[in-house]
Amino acid sequence: MILILGGTTEGRLAVRVADAAGSPYWYSTRGDLQQVECRNGTHITGAMDEAAMASFCSENGIRLLIDAAHPFAAELHRTVASVAESLDFPVVRVERTYSGEEASIRWCEDYEDAVRQLEADGIARLLALTGVQTIGKLRSYWSHHDCWFRILRRDESLEKARQQGFLEDRLVYFEEEDETSLISRLKPQAILTKESGDSGGFAGKVAAAVAAGIPVYAVRRPALPSGFELVTGEHGLRKAIERLVPGFFPLRSGFTTGACATAASKAALMALLGQQVGETVDVLFPDGERLSLPISSCCLNGCPDAGSPPVLQAESATATVVKDAGDDPDITNGRTIVATVAFSDEPGIHFLQGEGVGRVTLPGLGLPIGGPAINRVPRQMMESNLSDLYDGGLDVTISVPGGRELAQRTFNPKLGVVDGISIIGTSGIVRPFSNEAFVDAIRREVEVAIAVGAPRLVINSGAKSEAFLKARFPGLPPQAFVHYGNFIGETLKIAADLHVPQVTMGIMLGKAVKLAEGHLDTHSKSVVMNRDFLKEVAASAGCSPAAAGAIDRLALARELWKGLPADDARRFFPAVLARCHAVCDNVYPSLTILLLDEDGNVFE
Repeated sequence: MILILGGTTEGRLAVRVADAAGSPYWYSTRGDLQQVECRNGTHITGAMDEAAMASFCSENGIRLLIDAAHPFAAELHRTVASVAESLDFPVVRVERTYSGEEASIRWCEDYEDAVRQLEADGIARLLALTGVQTIGKLRSYWSHHDCWFRILRRDESLEKARQQGFLEDRLVYFEEEDETSLISRLKPQAILTKESGDSGGFAGKVAAAVAAGIPVYAVRRPALPSGFELVTGEHGLRKAIERLVPGFFPLRSGFTTGACATAASKAALMALLGQQVGETVDVLFPDGERLSLPISSCCLNGCPDAGSPPVLQAESATATVVKDAGDDPDITNGRTIVATVAFSDEPGIHFLQGEGVGRVTLPGLGLPIGGPAINRVPRQMMESNLSDLYDGGLDVTISVPGGRELAQRTFNPKLGVVDGISIIGTSGIVRPFSNEAFVDAIRREVEVAIAVGAPRLVINSGAKSEAFLKARFPGLPPQAFVHYGNFIGETLKIAADLHVPQVTMGIMLGKAVKLAEGHLDTHSKSVVMNRDFLKEVAASAGCSPAAAGAIDRLALARELWKGLPADDARRFFPAVLARCHAVCDNVYPSLTILLLDEDGNVFE
């Protein structure tokens, strides 16, 4: 069992991660104002001292504490550390990310130090963005200087300010004005804030003050107790839980081939630059999170010159990573991903095809024809991580021994990728799931949408289509948007079973053409694009012979958006949409279907 502590942005992140497991857990916040949907968690409120927390953990079989509290909740951090030590179990700290220190910031060790510095610098007019809990700590300053405090507009916060004797007309409210407007209206000589990290809006506060030409005084966050395992995002938290509480997640997550290639290429460049390469390498992922991947081997290539620096000894360096896809049935699981990095006279990072990596022969994949089948996001991951170490030209060769044989078990030959597999991954993380668990999660999300009174259920395939649909339906609550993944039929059955009165489905063309043919499960393992079917749809819609030629040249269905003549497009896409309606009406009549192109344009 797990206990999560903290009613913060990081606390809500931890709840999302824990909920995805489907296992029970506890979520504790100090007060009852934090509204968090816990599908599988039990929300408890009230501060716990060391004795109360230890008793709770013992009585409920807690095996892991997740500290997701505010960085300035120093007393809670100490309590968590003490309880974990006495009961001998680990603590995972969900830490915020912190921007680099601006030279213009006046750093303060605590609030007493802040008052000393403000007084010494002659600051007599201050805007304090430190919250209602700090009013008492700054009494010696505001009792004889002009000072405004920004607080949340809550009865609880107003009462705390009154109890401290602070004038109500010197309170400003978080919900009503941003920092730029406040500074413009109040004209303070400086602002005081806390080192609250990126999720606490620290960078925005600093930027507003700098733009106004006034100094920023910032109280440093207190140090965390030793022994906490730090994570900075959802992926790292899930990996930590999987390792520390085996069985909490029914299936382990893993890393994509793109993430493995990034780790191997970074390790190789580190070796080439003469840096020490350990057992793991930290990799920056697309969402900004940093995770460590294990390195299997790393070596310099070429003939070293005695006495020369390492960077001059080698022509190149090679590193390997063994892919761990978790419990996902991935054909590349356990395979070796190899990266060889060499200096180049040409600026930029150049990707070369190694053994077992495919070569692109057809348009439509968004990759250079003739180049290696390394998809866009893995390329960006490698470019970002390598550019942090070296700003010169590099040749990066990615290899997958045995990849040529593996590729025959994929759809690469149909996509015009020959001689090997593709290096793929949009997030860097492989999220395994069973069909049953995924469909059960969909049902729970639809139930939540009903519970919060959403007037319409908007189902969609993933993050991209959801972003387009949220822009179209800005008034709907976030719970109204539910991912169906590939399980269109199951999702519509759930909506029908639960008597959802109004359902809109957003669908991209790749899934739409499979659905139009009658496939309510659109996973690529179950069904692929059928060109003969698409030509039949085009012919029945009255399209010209040129449409059939365009369909024959397809690598991916989305190419049809630009590949069809205009007159044919006006006939073809409504025909596909009509076929989708015919298939779905058997499960959920009166469904609204929105066909989305790659730019978010809607066809209905």
